[in-house]
Amino acid sequence: MAGHKKRGSGTKRGSPAGKRRAGARPALAAQETVSVAVDVNGVSVALDVPADERLLDTLRYRLGLTGTKEGCGEGECGACTVYVDGVPVNACLVPTYQVRGAAVRTIESVDSGELQPFLAHGATQCGACTPGVIMTACWVRDHPELLERHSIRELMAGNLCRCTGYDGIAEGLATALSPGTPSP
Repeated sequence: MAGHKKRGSGTKRGSPAGKRRAGARPALAAQETVSVAVDVNGVSVALDVPADERLLDTLRYRLGLTGTKEGCGEGECGACTVYVDGVPVNACLVPTYQVRGAAVRTIESVDSGELQPFLAHGATQCGACTPGVIMTACWVRDHPELLERHSIRELMAGNLCRCTGYDGIAEGLATALSPGTPSP
């Protein structure tokens, strides 16, 4: 089409091709790998990974733990939530080398009985967000002191869901927080 500029050249407007921003790290060599020893769901794992590989990719493609999902790849949706040393993180944002020596817990470590309150309230539909929602919900359940200052909806705000409307998620977590509900 005459008169139209080609899009997607890979450079930002006004910046010469190949020029890096001030303070930006140079691209890693494709063959550069790092050794990582980590505990994943109670199992010690040692592997060599590319230095820029995300924890999400290591879990899914190297370790076969496909329960952790990629939603946005930008840390906005929470679908890839896992625990690193007991703290929920977005696995799409964490380079694998940063979890050396840590304990990583994924959705595969959650007992299926813990899902019941969420299933009973219709908190799961397509399943894309479910692993991240469940991981965050279990963390909230294990830290009830957070509810002294925050609502369930505030605590779950980092997990986006396009199907449920959030009522089922909030109600499922409220049930999971009820006395007599099994914990992990």
